[in-house]
Amino acid sequence: MKPGSGDKRYPILITGRELDELQRFAGHMVEAFGLDRRIGNYRGTRPIGLYRWDMDCLIDVIDIALADRKAYPKQSGPGYEALKALHIRLQQLSDQAYAEM
Repeated sequence: MKPGSGDKRYPILITGRELDELQRFAGHMVEAFGLDRRIGNYRGTRPIGLYRWDMDCLIDVIDIALADRKAYPKQSGPGYEALKALHIRLQQLSDQAYAEM
């Protein structure tokens, strides 16, 4: 999807365990027009700019990942908690983005 003149990017810094866990599931974003490649190449040194539709995709992928009993059998632990924290941050940023529409 090509952004229009009124579309705004929202910066978010994703580092450490959050980034590691998100990159584990980058393959689930293959239909997101390059988002999988952007997340896969992202190193967490500077904030990444995401559009509303990027955040929607990431939130959906994280929802699926958090519910996956094979990836997170105990639904606890540092990886699960990091991904859940990222999910909350992305949801807040998404809520802000949609409120500004």
